[in-house]
Amino acid sequence: MSSKVRALAAALAVVVVALAGALYLGYRSGLTAAQTRFERSSDVASISDLRSLFGGNVEQHALDFAFRRMEEAFYKPVDPQALLDGERAGLLTTLQHQKHVRNAALPPAKASGDFSQDKTAADEQLAYAESHYGKATTDAELTQAAIRGMTDALKDPYTVYLSPHEIQGLNESLEGGNFGGIGVYIVQDPKSGDILVDPIEALPAARAGMKPGDAVLRVDGQLTKGLKLDEVERMIRGGAGTTVSIVAHPYKKTTIHTYHIVRQIIHVPTVKAKLESGFEYIRLADFGKTSADEIKAALLDGKAHHARGYILDLRDNGGGLLEIAVRISSYFVPSGTIVSTINRQGYKEDQAALGTSIAGLSPLVVLVNKYTASASEITSGALQDYGLAKLVGTKTFGKGVVQSIYPLPDNGALKITTARYLTPLGRDIQHKGIAPDLVVTQNPDPSLIDTSNDRQLAAAKAYLNKKTTAR
Repeated sequence: MSSKVRALAAALAVVVVALAGALYLGYRSGLTAAQTRFERSSDVASISDLRSLFGGNVEQHALDFAFRRMEEAFYKPVDPQALLDGERAGLLTTLQHQKHVRNAALPPAKASGDFSQDKTAADEQLAYAESHYGKATTDAELTQAAIRGMTDALKDPYTVYLSPHEIQGLNESLEGGNFGGIGVYIVQDPKSGDILVDPIEALPAARAGMKPGDAVLRVDGQLTKGLKLDEVERMIRGGAGTTVSIVAHPYKKTTIHTYHIVRQIIHVPTVKAKLESGFEYIRLADFGKTSADEIKAALLDGKAHHARGYILDLRDNGGGLLEIAVRISSYFVPSGTIVSTINRQGYKEDQAALGTSIAGLSPLVVLVNKYTASASEITSGALQDYGLAKLVGTKTFGKGVVQSIYPLPDNGALKITTARYLTPLGRDIQHKGIAPDLVVTQNPDPSLIDTSNDRQLAAAKAYLNKKTTAR
């Protein structure tokens, strides 16, 4: 599996969310994604509250709400003219290229710098498109195009509009699933368009014999070539107890296999843990809602079995919820700042350790690679800054910004970059990443992880052996 494709297998079991070219947690552009792994705002109104507040014209209110949030919440100053130009570009792109409306045109809008007037100008652009081209599309599609155009104008790969389907999938991924499926992470190669899977241990696809990197050719007889990721995802999912037929071949090989897999209700654990060579090995897939409890259980199990050391594997972990990163880091950090966030106004907020540390979690190694991102970097950076862990592997991705989710009255949502963050020692890792203490290069092929060919894991065990033998 290519390194870019592996980037996406960070959080989902056939619950992938297309984030307009940005990854779940938004850290890799050009890929259809699972993340956003992302940081959720804790103070937004519920969708039902918004509908009650806004009343009838849901589309217009969605546009107004999006315009205001982008102007006020984005982590950098926003040019209102850029938002208006972006809205116009988004509308024209949809009309001309998706709806094939010949000679579609919109009058340009000029920003005045007054928020109320600029918002009215945005409303007028949308209203013009609806009145002149409403027969070719729907008001909802035009509203989504307008909002996506505005988010594109900010030129931030992590600030995107999420459709109702996308936000539903994202919520499912963070909550661990609970849907009918076969239990695979699913990604799409941005170059070839191939649909690739990574089966989750002990779930139906893995039991049927599917392997990491298998490329899906057909689902129930239908070719997947040319289909979007969410289309294939819907084909694979289905009612528990029903059977799906999948034709696939190993990555970069031609041998064809047909799998008949019975779907079941999928709850995707984010932690894989085992005691090996006297060390507790814990691999964390993402920072979802259940991850902190799963990590705690694995750590306590290691202590109960008298583990001589601990390995926290954050390779290919694209991140997740900020609060979960703080909770997990707090198991290791007794006190002090875990991460600091800084908004556009320069306001700095420190997220402190929660006082829930577990004694005796040393020596500790954290495995990282170039797909360790966002919430994973928060935890890695904190443990490195406090000298609590040895980081082994290759430099991390370098996503040092935080996103917040704002529900919209159309049941979609805005994901907006609202702050940047610093490690406890004040390091800004955006576009820089975190350098490991011990560099061990390795092809980021998922089939290598936790095998006899995993050089990075071998180096972690060698380090722990040395530390525990020297005691």
